[in-house]
Amino acid sequence: MRILRLALPLILVPAVALAHPGHDQGTFAAGALHPVGGADHILAMVAVGLLAAQMGGRAIWAAPLSFVGAMVLGGLLGAAGLPFPAVEPMILASIIVLGAITATALRLPLGAVLPMIAVFGAAHGWAHGAEGPDSGLAHYAAGFALVTAALHLVGIALGRAFGGLALRGMGATAAVAGLALAVL
Repeated sequence: MRILRLALPLILVPAVALAHPGHDQGTFAAGALHPVGGADHILAMVAVGLLAAQMGGRAIWAAPLSFVGAMVLGGLLGAAGLPFPAVEPMILASIIVLGAITATALRLPLGAVLPMIAVFGAAHGWAHGAEGPDSGLAHYAAGFALVTAALHLVGIALGRAFGGLALRGMGATAAVAGLALAVL
């Protein structure tokens, strides 16, 4: 809980949230650093892990895999210049919705949750593919995907370590932070 209290002010700073730099270098390191450079990434990726931990079972591996797989596919579509309507609202919705589901401990079937997570992953990926580097996109995407998966693991670890009410509180914190990003 102390970590959450310390991190919350940083999460709510809109300057670090959307439209942050780091898309112009096509290196593995640039891709790996990018997800931790914006609150929108951190919140969404950790929220996937929190929800996976809350659901348990196959969701532990299926939720992160669905997100990362769809993110890579979305990145390819964005790099190809294909349209994705309302991508920024979808990215913000990913934080709010995943956080709210976790906060309310809503018990949805895995078959309903995975497609939703995949759509959110595709939106995140599309944004980075469309804004990605002109060269070295594969290296950038590999770094981005690896750190995204690591952030999912952070959410899973937090969810399993604290569980119950604390887990729901972390989901609520993510949802409220997502709402704050949406209105700021």
